[in-house]
Amino acid sequence: MKVFHDLQEWRQHPRTGTLGFVPTMGALHDGHLSLVQRSQQENQHTLVSIFINPTQFNDPKDFQNYPQTLKEDLEKLAHVDYVLAPNAQQMYPNGYHYKVTEDEVSKILEGAHRPGHFDGMLTVVLKLLNLARADKAYFGEKDFQQLELIKGMANEFFLDTEILACPTTRESNGLAMSSRNVRLKDQNKAAQFPQLLKHPNAKQELEKAGFEVDYVENWRGRTLGAVKLDNVRLIDNL
Repeated sequence: MKVFHDLQEWRQHPRTGTLGFVPTMGALHDGHLSLVQRSQQENQHTLVSIFINPTQFNDPKDFQNYPQTLKEDLEKLAHVDYVLAPNAQQMYPNGYHYKVTEDEVSKILEGAHRPGHFDGMLTVVLKLLNLARADKAYFGEKDFQQLELIKGMANEFFLDTEILACPTTRESNGLAMSSRNVRLKDQNKAAQFPQLLKHPNAKQELEKAGFEVDYVENWRGRTLGAVKLDNVRLIDNL
């Protein structure tokens, strides 16, 4: 494994063979590693990025509390060809003056509850895709609205990288894997979220169970939900 902290060094690195790309914000779990595994199966080389993107956090406390586990993450990626781990100064050398904005899908669901979140997400993903210049990039379906926005952006800006969706990886109790799960006080209670999301009156049932519900809505053939438990925000879709 070769780790690149300097963007210029990565950009000058010679390319051979096909490249798969898995962008992450670190705090890696088995869901991330399943994306890495698929990339390794489908490409000759795999690049993983680790960058906690400040511009997509609408809540500064959420950014401050996001786990920073670079040492442990690199140990989990020992079998990967390349890791790109830049700092914010490199990713935003002139601040956040230029950004990607989508004016329809980004305004509903997550976008309605997290203003500015998708601008920051799309901006950093476009930067990373341009840096990676990969043949394929892999994203989990847990963040389904994010996935749809990234697909749309890649198509709209004629990006050469193929955007591929991967199924949600779940804990044994059914809870969708997330880097935020480590902050949960009661994992078993949190596991009621995907179960109750299937209920015809999911919003009411989730509130009865003690969840603070941001939304439960049907969109593009899926039921999407976002809740808070122990001041931790969880999203899922079925």
